[in-house]
Amino acid sequence: MSSNWLELRTHRNWLLNHAGQLLLFGRRSPRDGDGALWLDEQGRPVESEPIHTWITARMTYVYSLGSLLGVPGCATLAARAMSGLTGPLHDDRHGGWYSAMTVNGPEQGKLCYDHVFVLLAASTAVQAELDGADGLYQEAADTLLDRFWDDSTGLCVDRWDTNFEHCDPYRGINSNMHAVEAMLAAAGVSDERQWLDRALHIAEFVAGQAGANQWRIPEHYDETWAPMLQFNLNHPADQFRPFGATPGHGFEWSRLMLHLANGLLEADDHGLVDAACALFDRAAADGWAPDGRPGFVYTTDWDGNPVVSDRLHWVTAEAIGAAAVLFHETGQERYAELYRRWWDYAATFLLDHENGSWRHQLDEENQPVETVWPGKPDVYHAFQATLVPIMPLYPVLGAALASGLADPGRVG
Repeated sequence: MSSNWLELRTHRNWLLNHAGQLLLFGRRSPRDGDGALWLDEQGRPVESEPIHTWITARMTYVYSLGSLLGVPGCATLAARAMSGLTGPLHDDRHGGWYSAMTVNGPEQGKLCYDHVFVLLAASTAVQAELDGADGLYQEAADTLLDRFWDDSTGLCVDRWDTNFEHCDPYRGINSNMHAVEAMLAAAGVSDERQWLDRALHIAEFVAGQAGANQWRIPEHYDETWAPMLQFNLNHPADQFRPFGATPGHGFEWSRLMLHLANGLLEADDHGLVDAACALFDRAAADGWAPDGRPGFVYTTDWDGNPVVSDRLHWVTAEAIGAAAVLFHETGQERYAELYRRWWDYAATFLLDHENGSWRHQLDEENQPVETVWPGKPDVYHAFQATLVPIMPLYPVLGAALASGLADPGRVG
């Protein structure tokens, strides 16, 4: 029997079975007319949490993929989640989407991070043929391009006030990374080359910044796109804007660059494959077990020393996906070996075999903690880790399933 799990039908079957378990775990998150609720460690909705647009969009995306996989009931759950995007989370007066809905009303401000997830969700919902998805997609695309895409820089701005009158001077790579993900999905549903061109502008900027910084990605920038390497030095464990380099984003960018390279029509991959390999190697070298204990640290300083040594589940999920696509791209067995090692780690420490889903945060001793991520808010990263290894590099998940280009149940 092959030691390369990526070539085993039995492993593929395990991935699909785990995907089904994740869909089952998250089933109580979507609520008709509200959106998707934050889940606790047992998969119960946390009523005291705001209803977040990013969680609602992610769960719309996940259950749209579940419907495309042929899992009964997923279309209903996707529609329930999407009802929050077409309902209370949408700003009917100024356009776009609130960041969250609280018991006191909407949170103020409009975030690029939220809006690109709406575009990802809408693109996949169109492919799953959900009622109302076409209109949601068109508005999400228009809002992203009109409000957040800056054509002069080829990058996205990060935050507006609620009325879209004042743009915050902060610029961030996290929202631009997920913009690339959403643009890949939008290209798949619209067949518009411009989405790939925009994604390429962002990816080339990131590759240039990382390449000049030993392949550690500067995450935070000022209004002129000058890097702010000391940003949030006093808040190193921030959920979305931590200080320093984030190995998990190195893996995520590595995967996205390979998807993009395979989507470009021209023979020239614009150096994306080489950049993907370099980002992966740096993230693995800095992130994996630098303290002698298994698992990926959350952040490092600019010399690669751990800053926040807690192990966040999404980092391992992205490392698994990146290792899989690099193996498919290059055929190098070392990526398959790392893929196997990291799934073993996930199954040993992160997968919650009693309560379901993945533990979202472990400390440096691999014991559960909740200082950064309480509960198990959504299943987006873990779910993608089950599908990315067995799907084409391009088009991305929703388009591949909808077009019949992918058969996740078949090897070879």
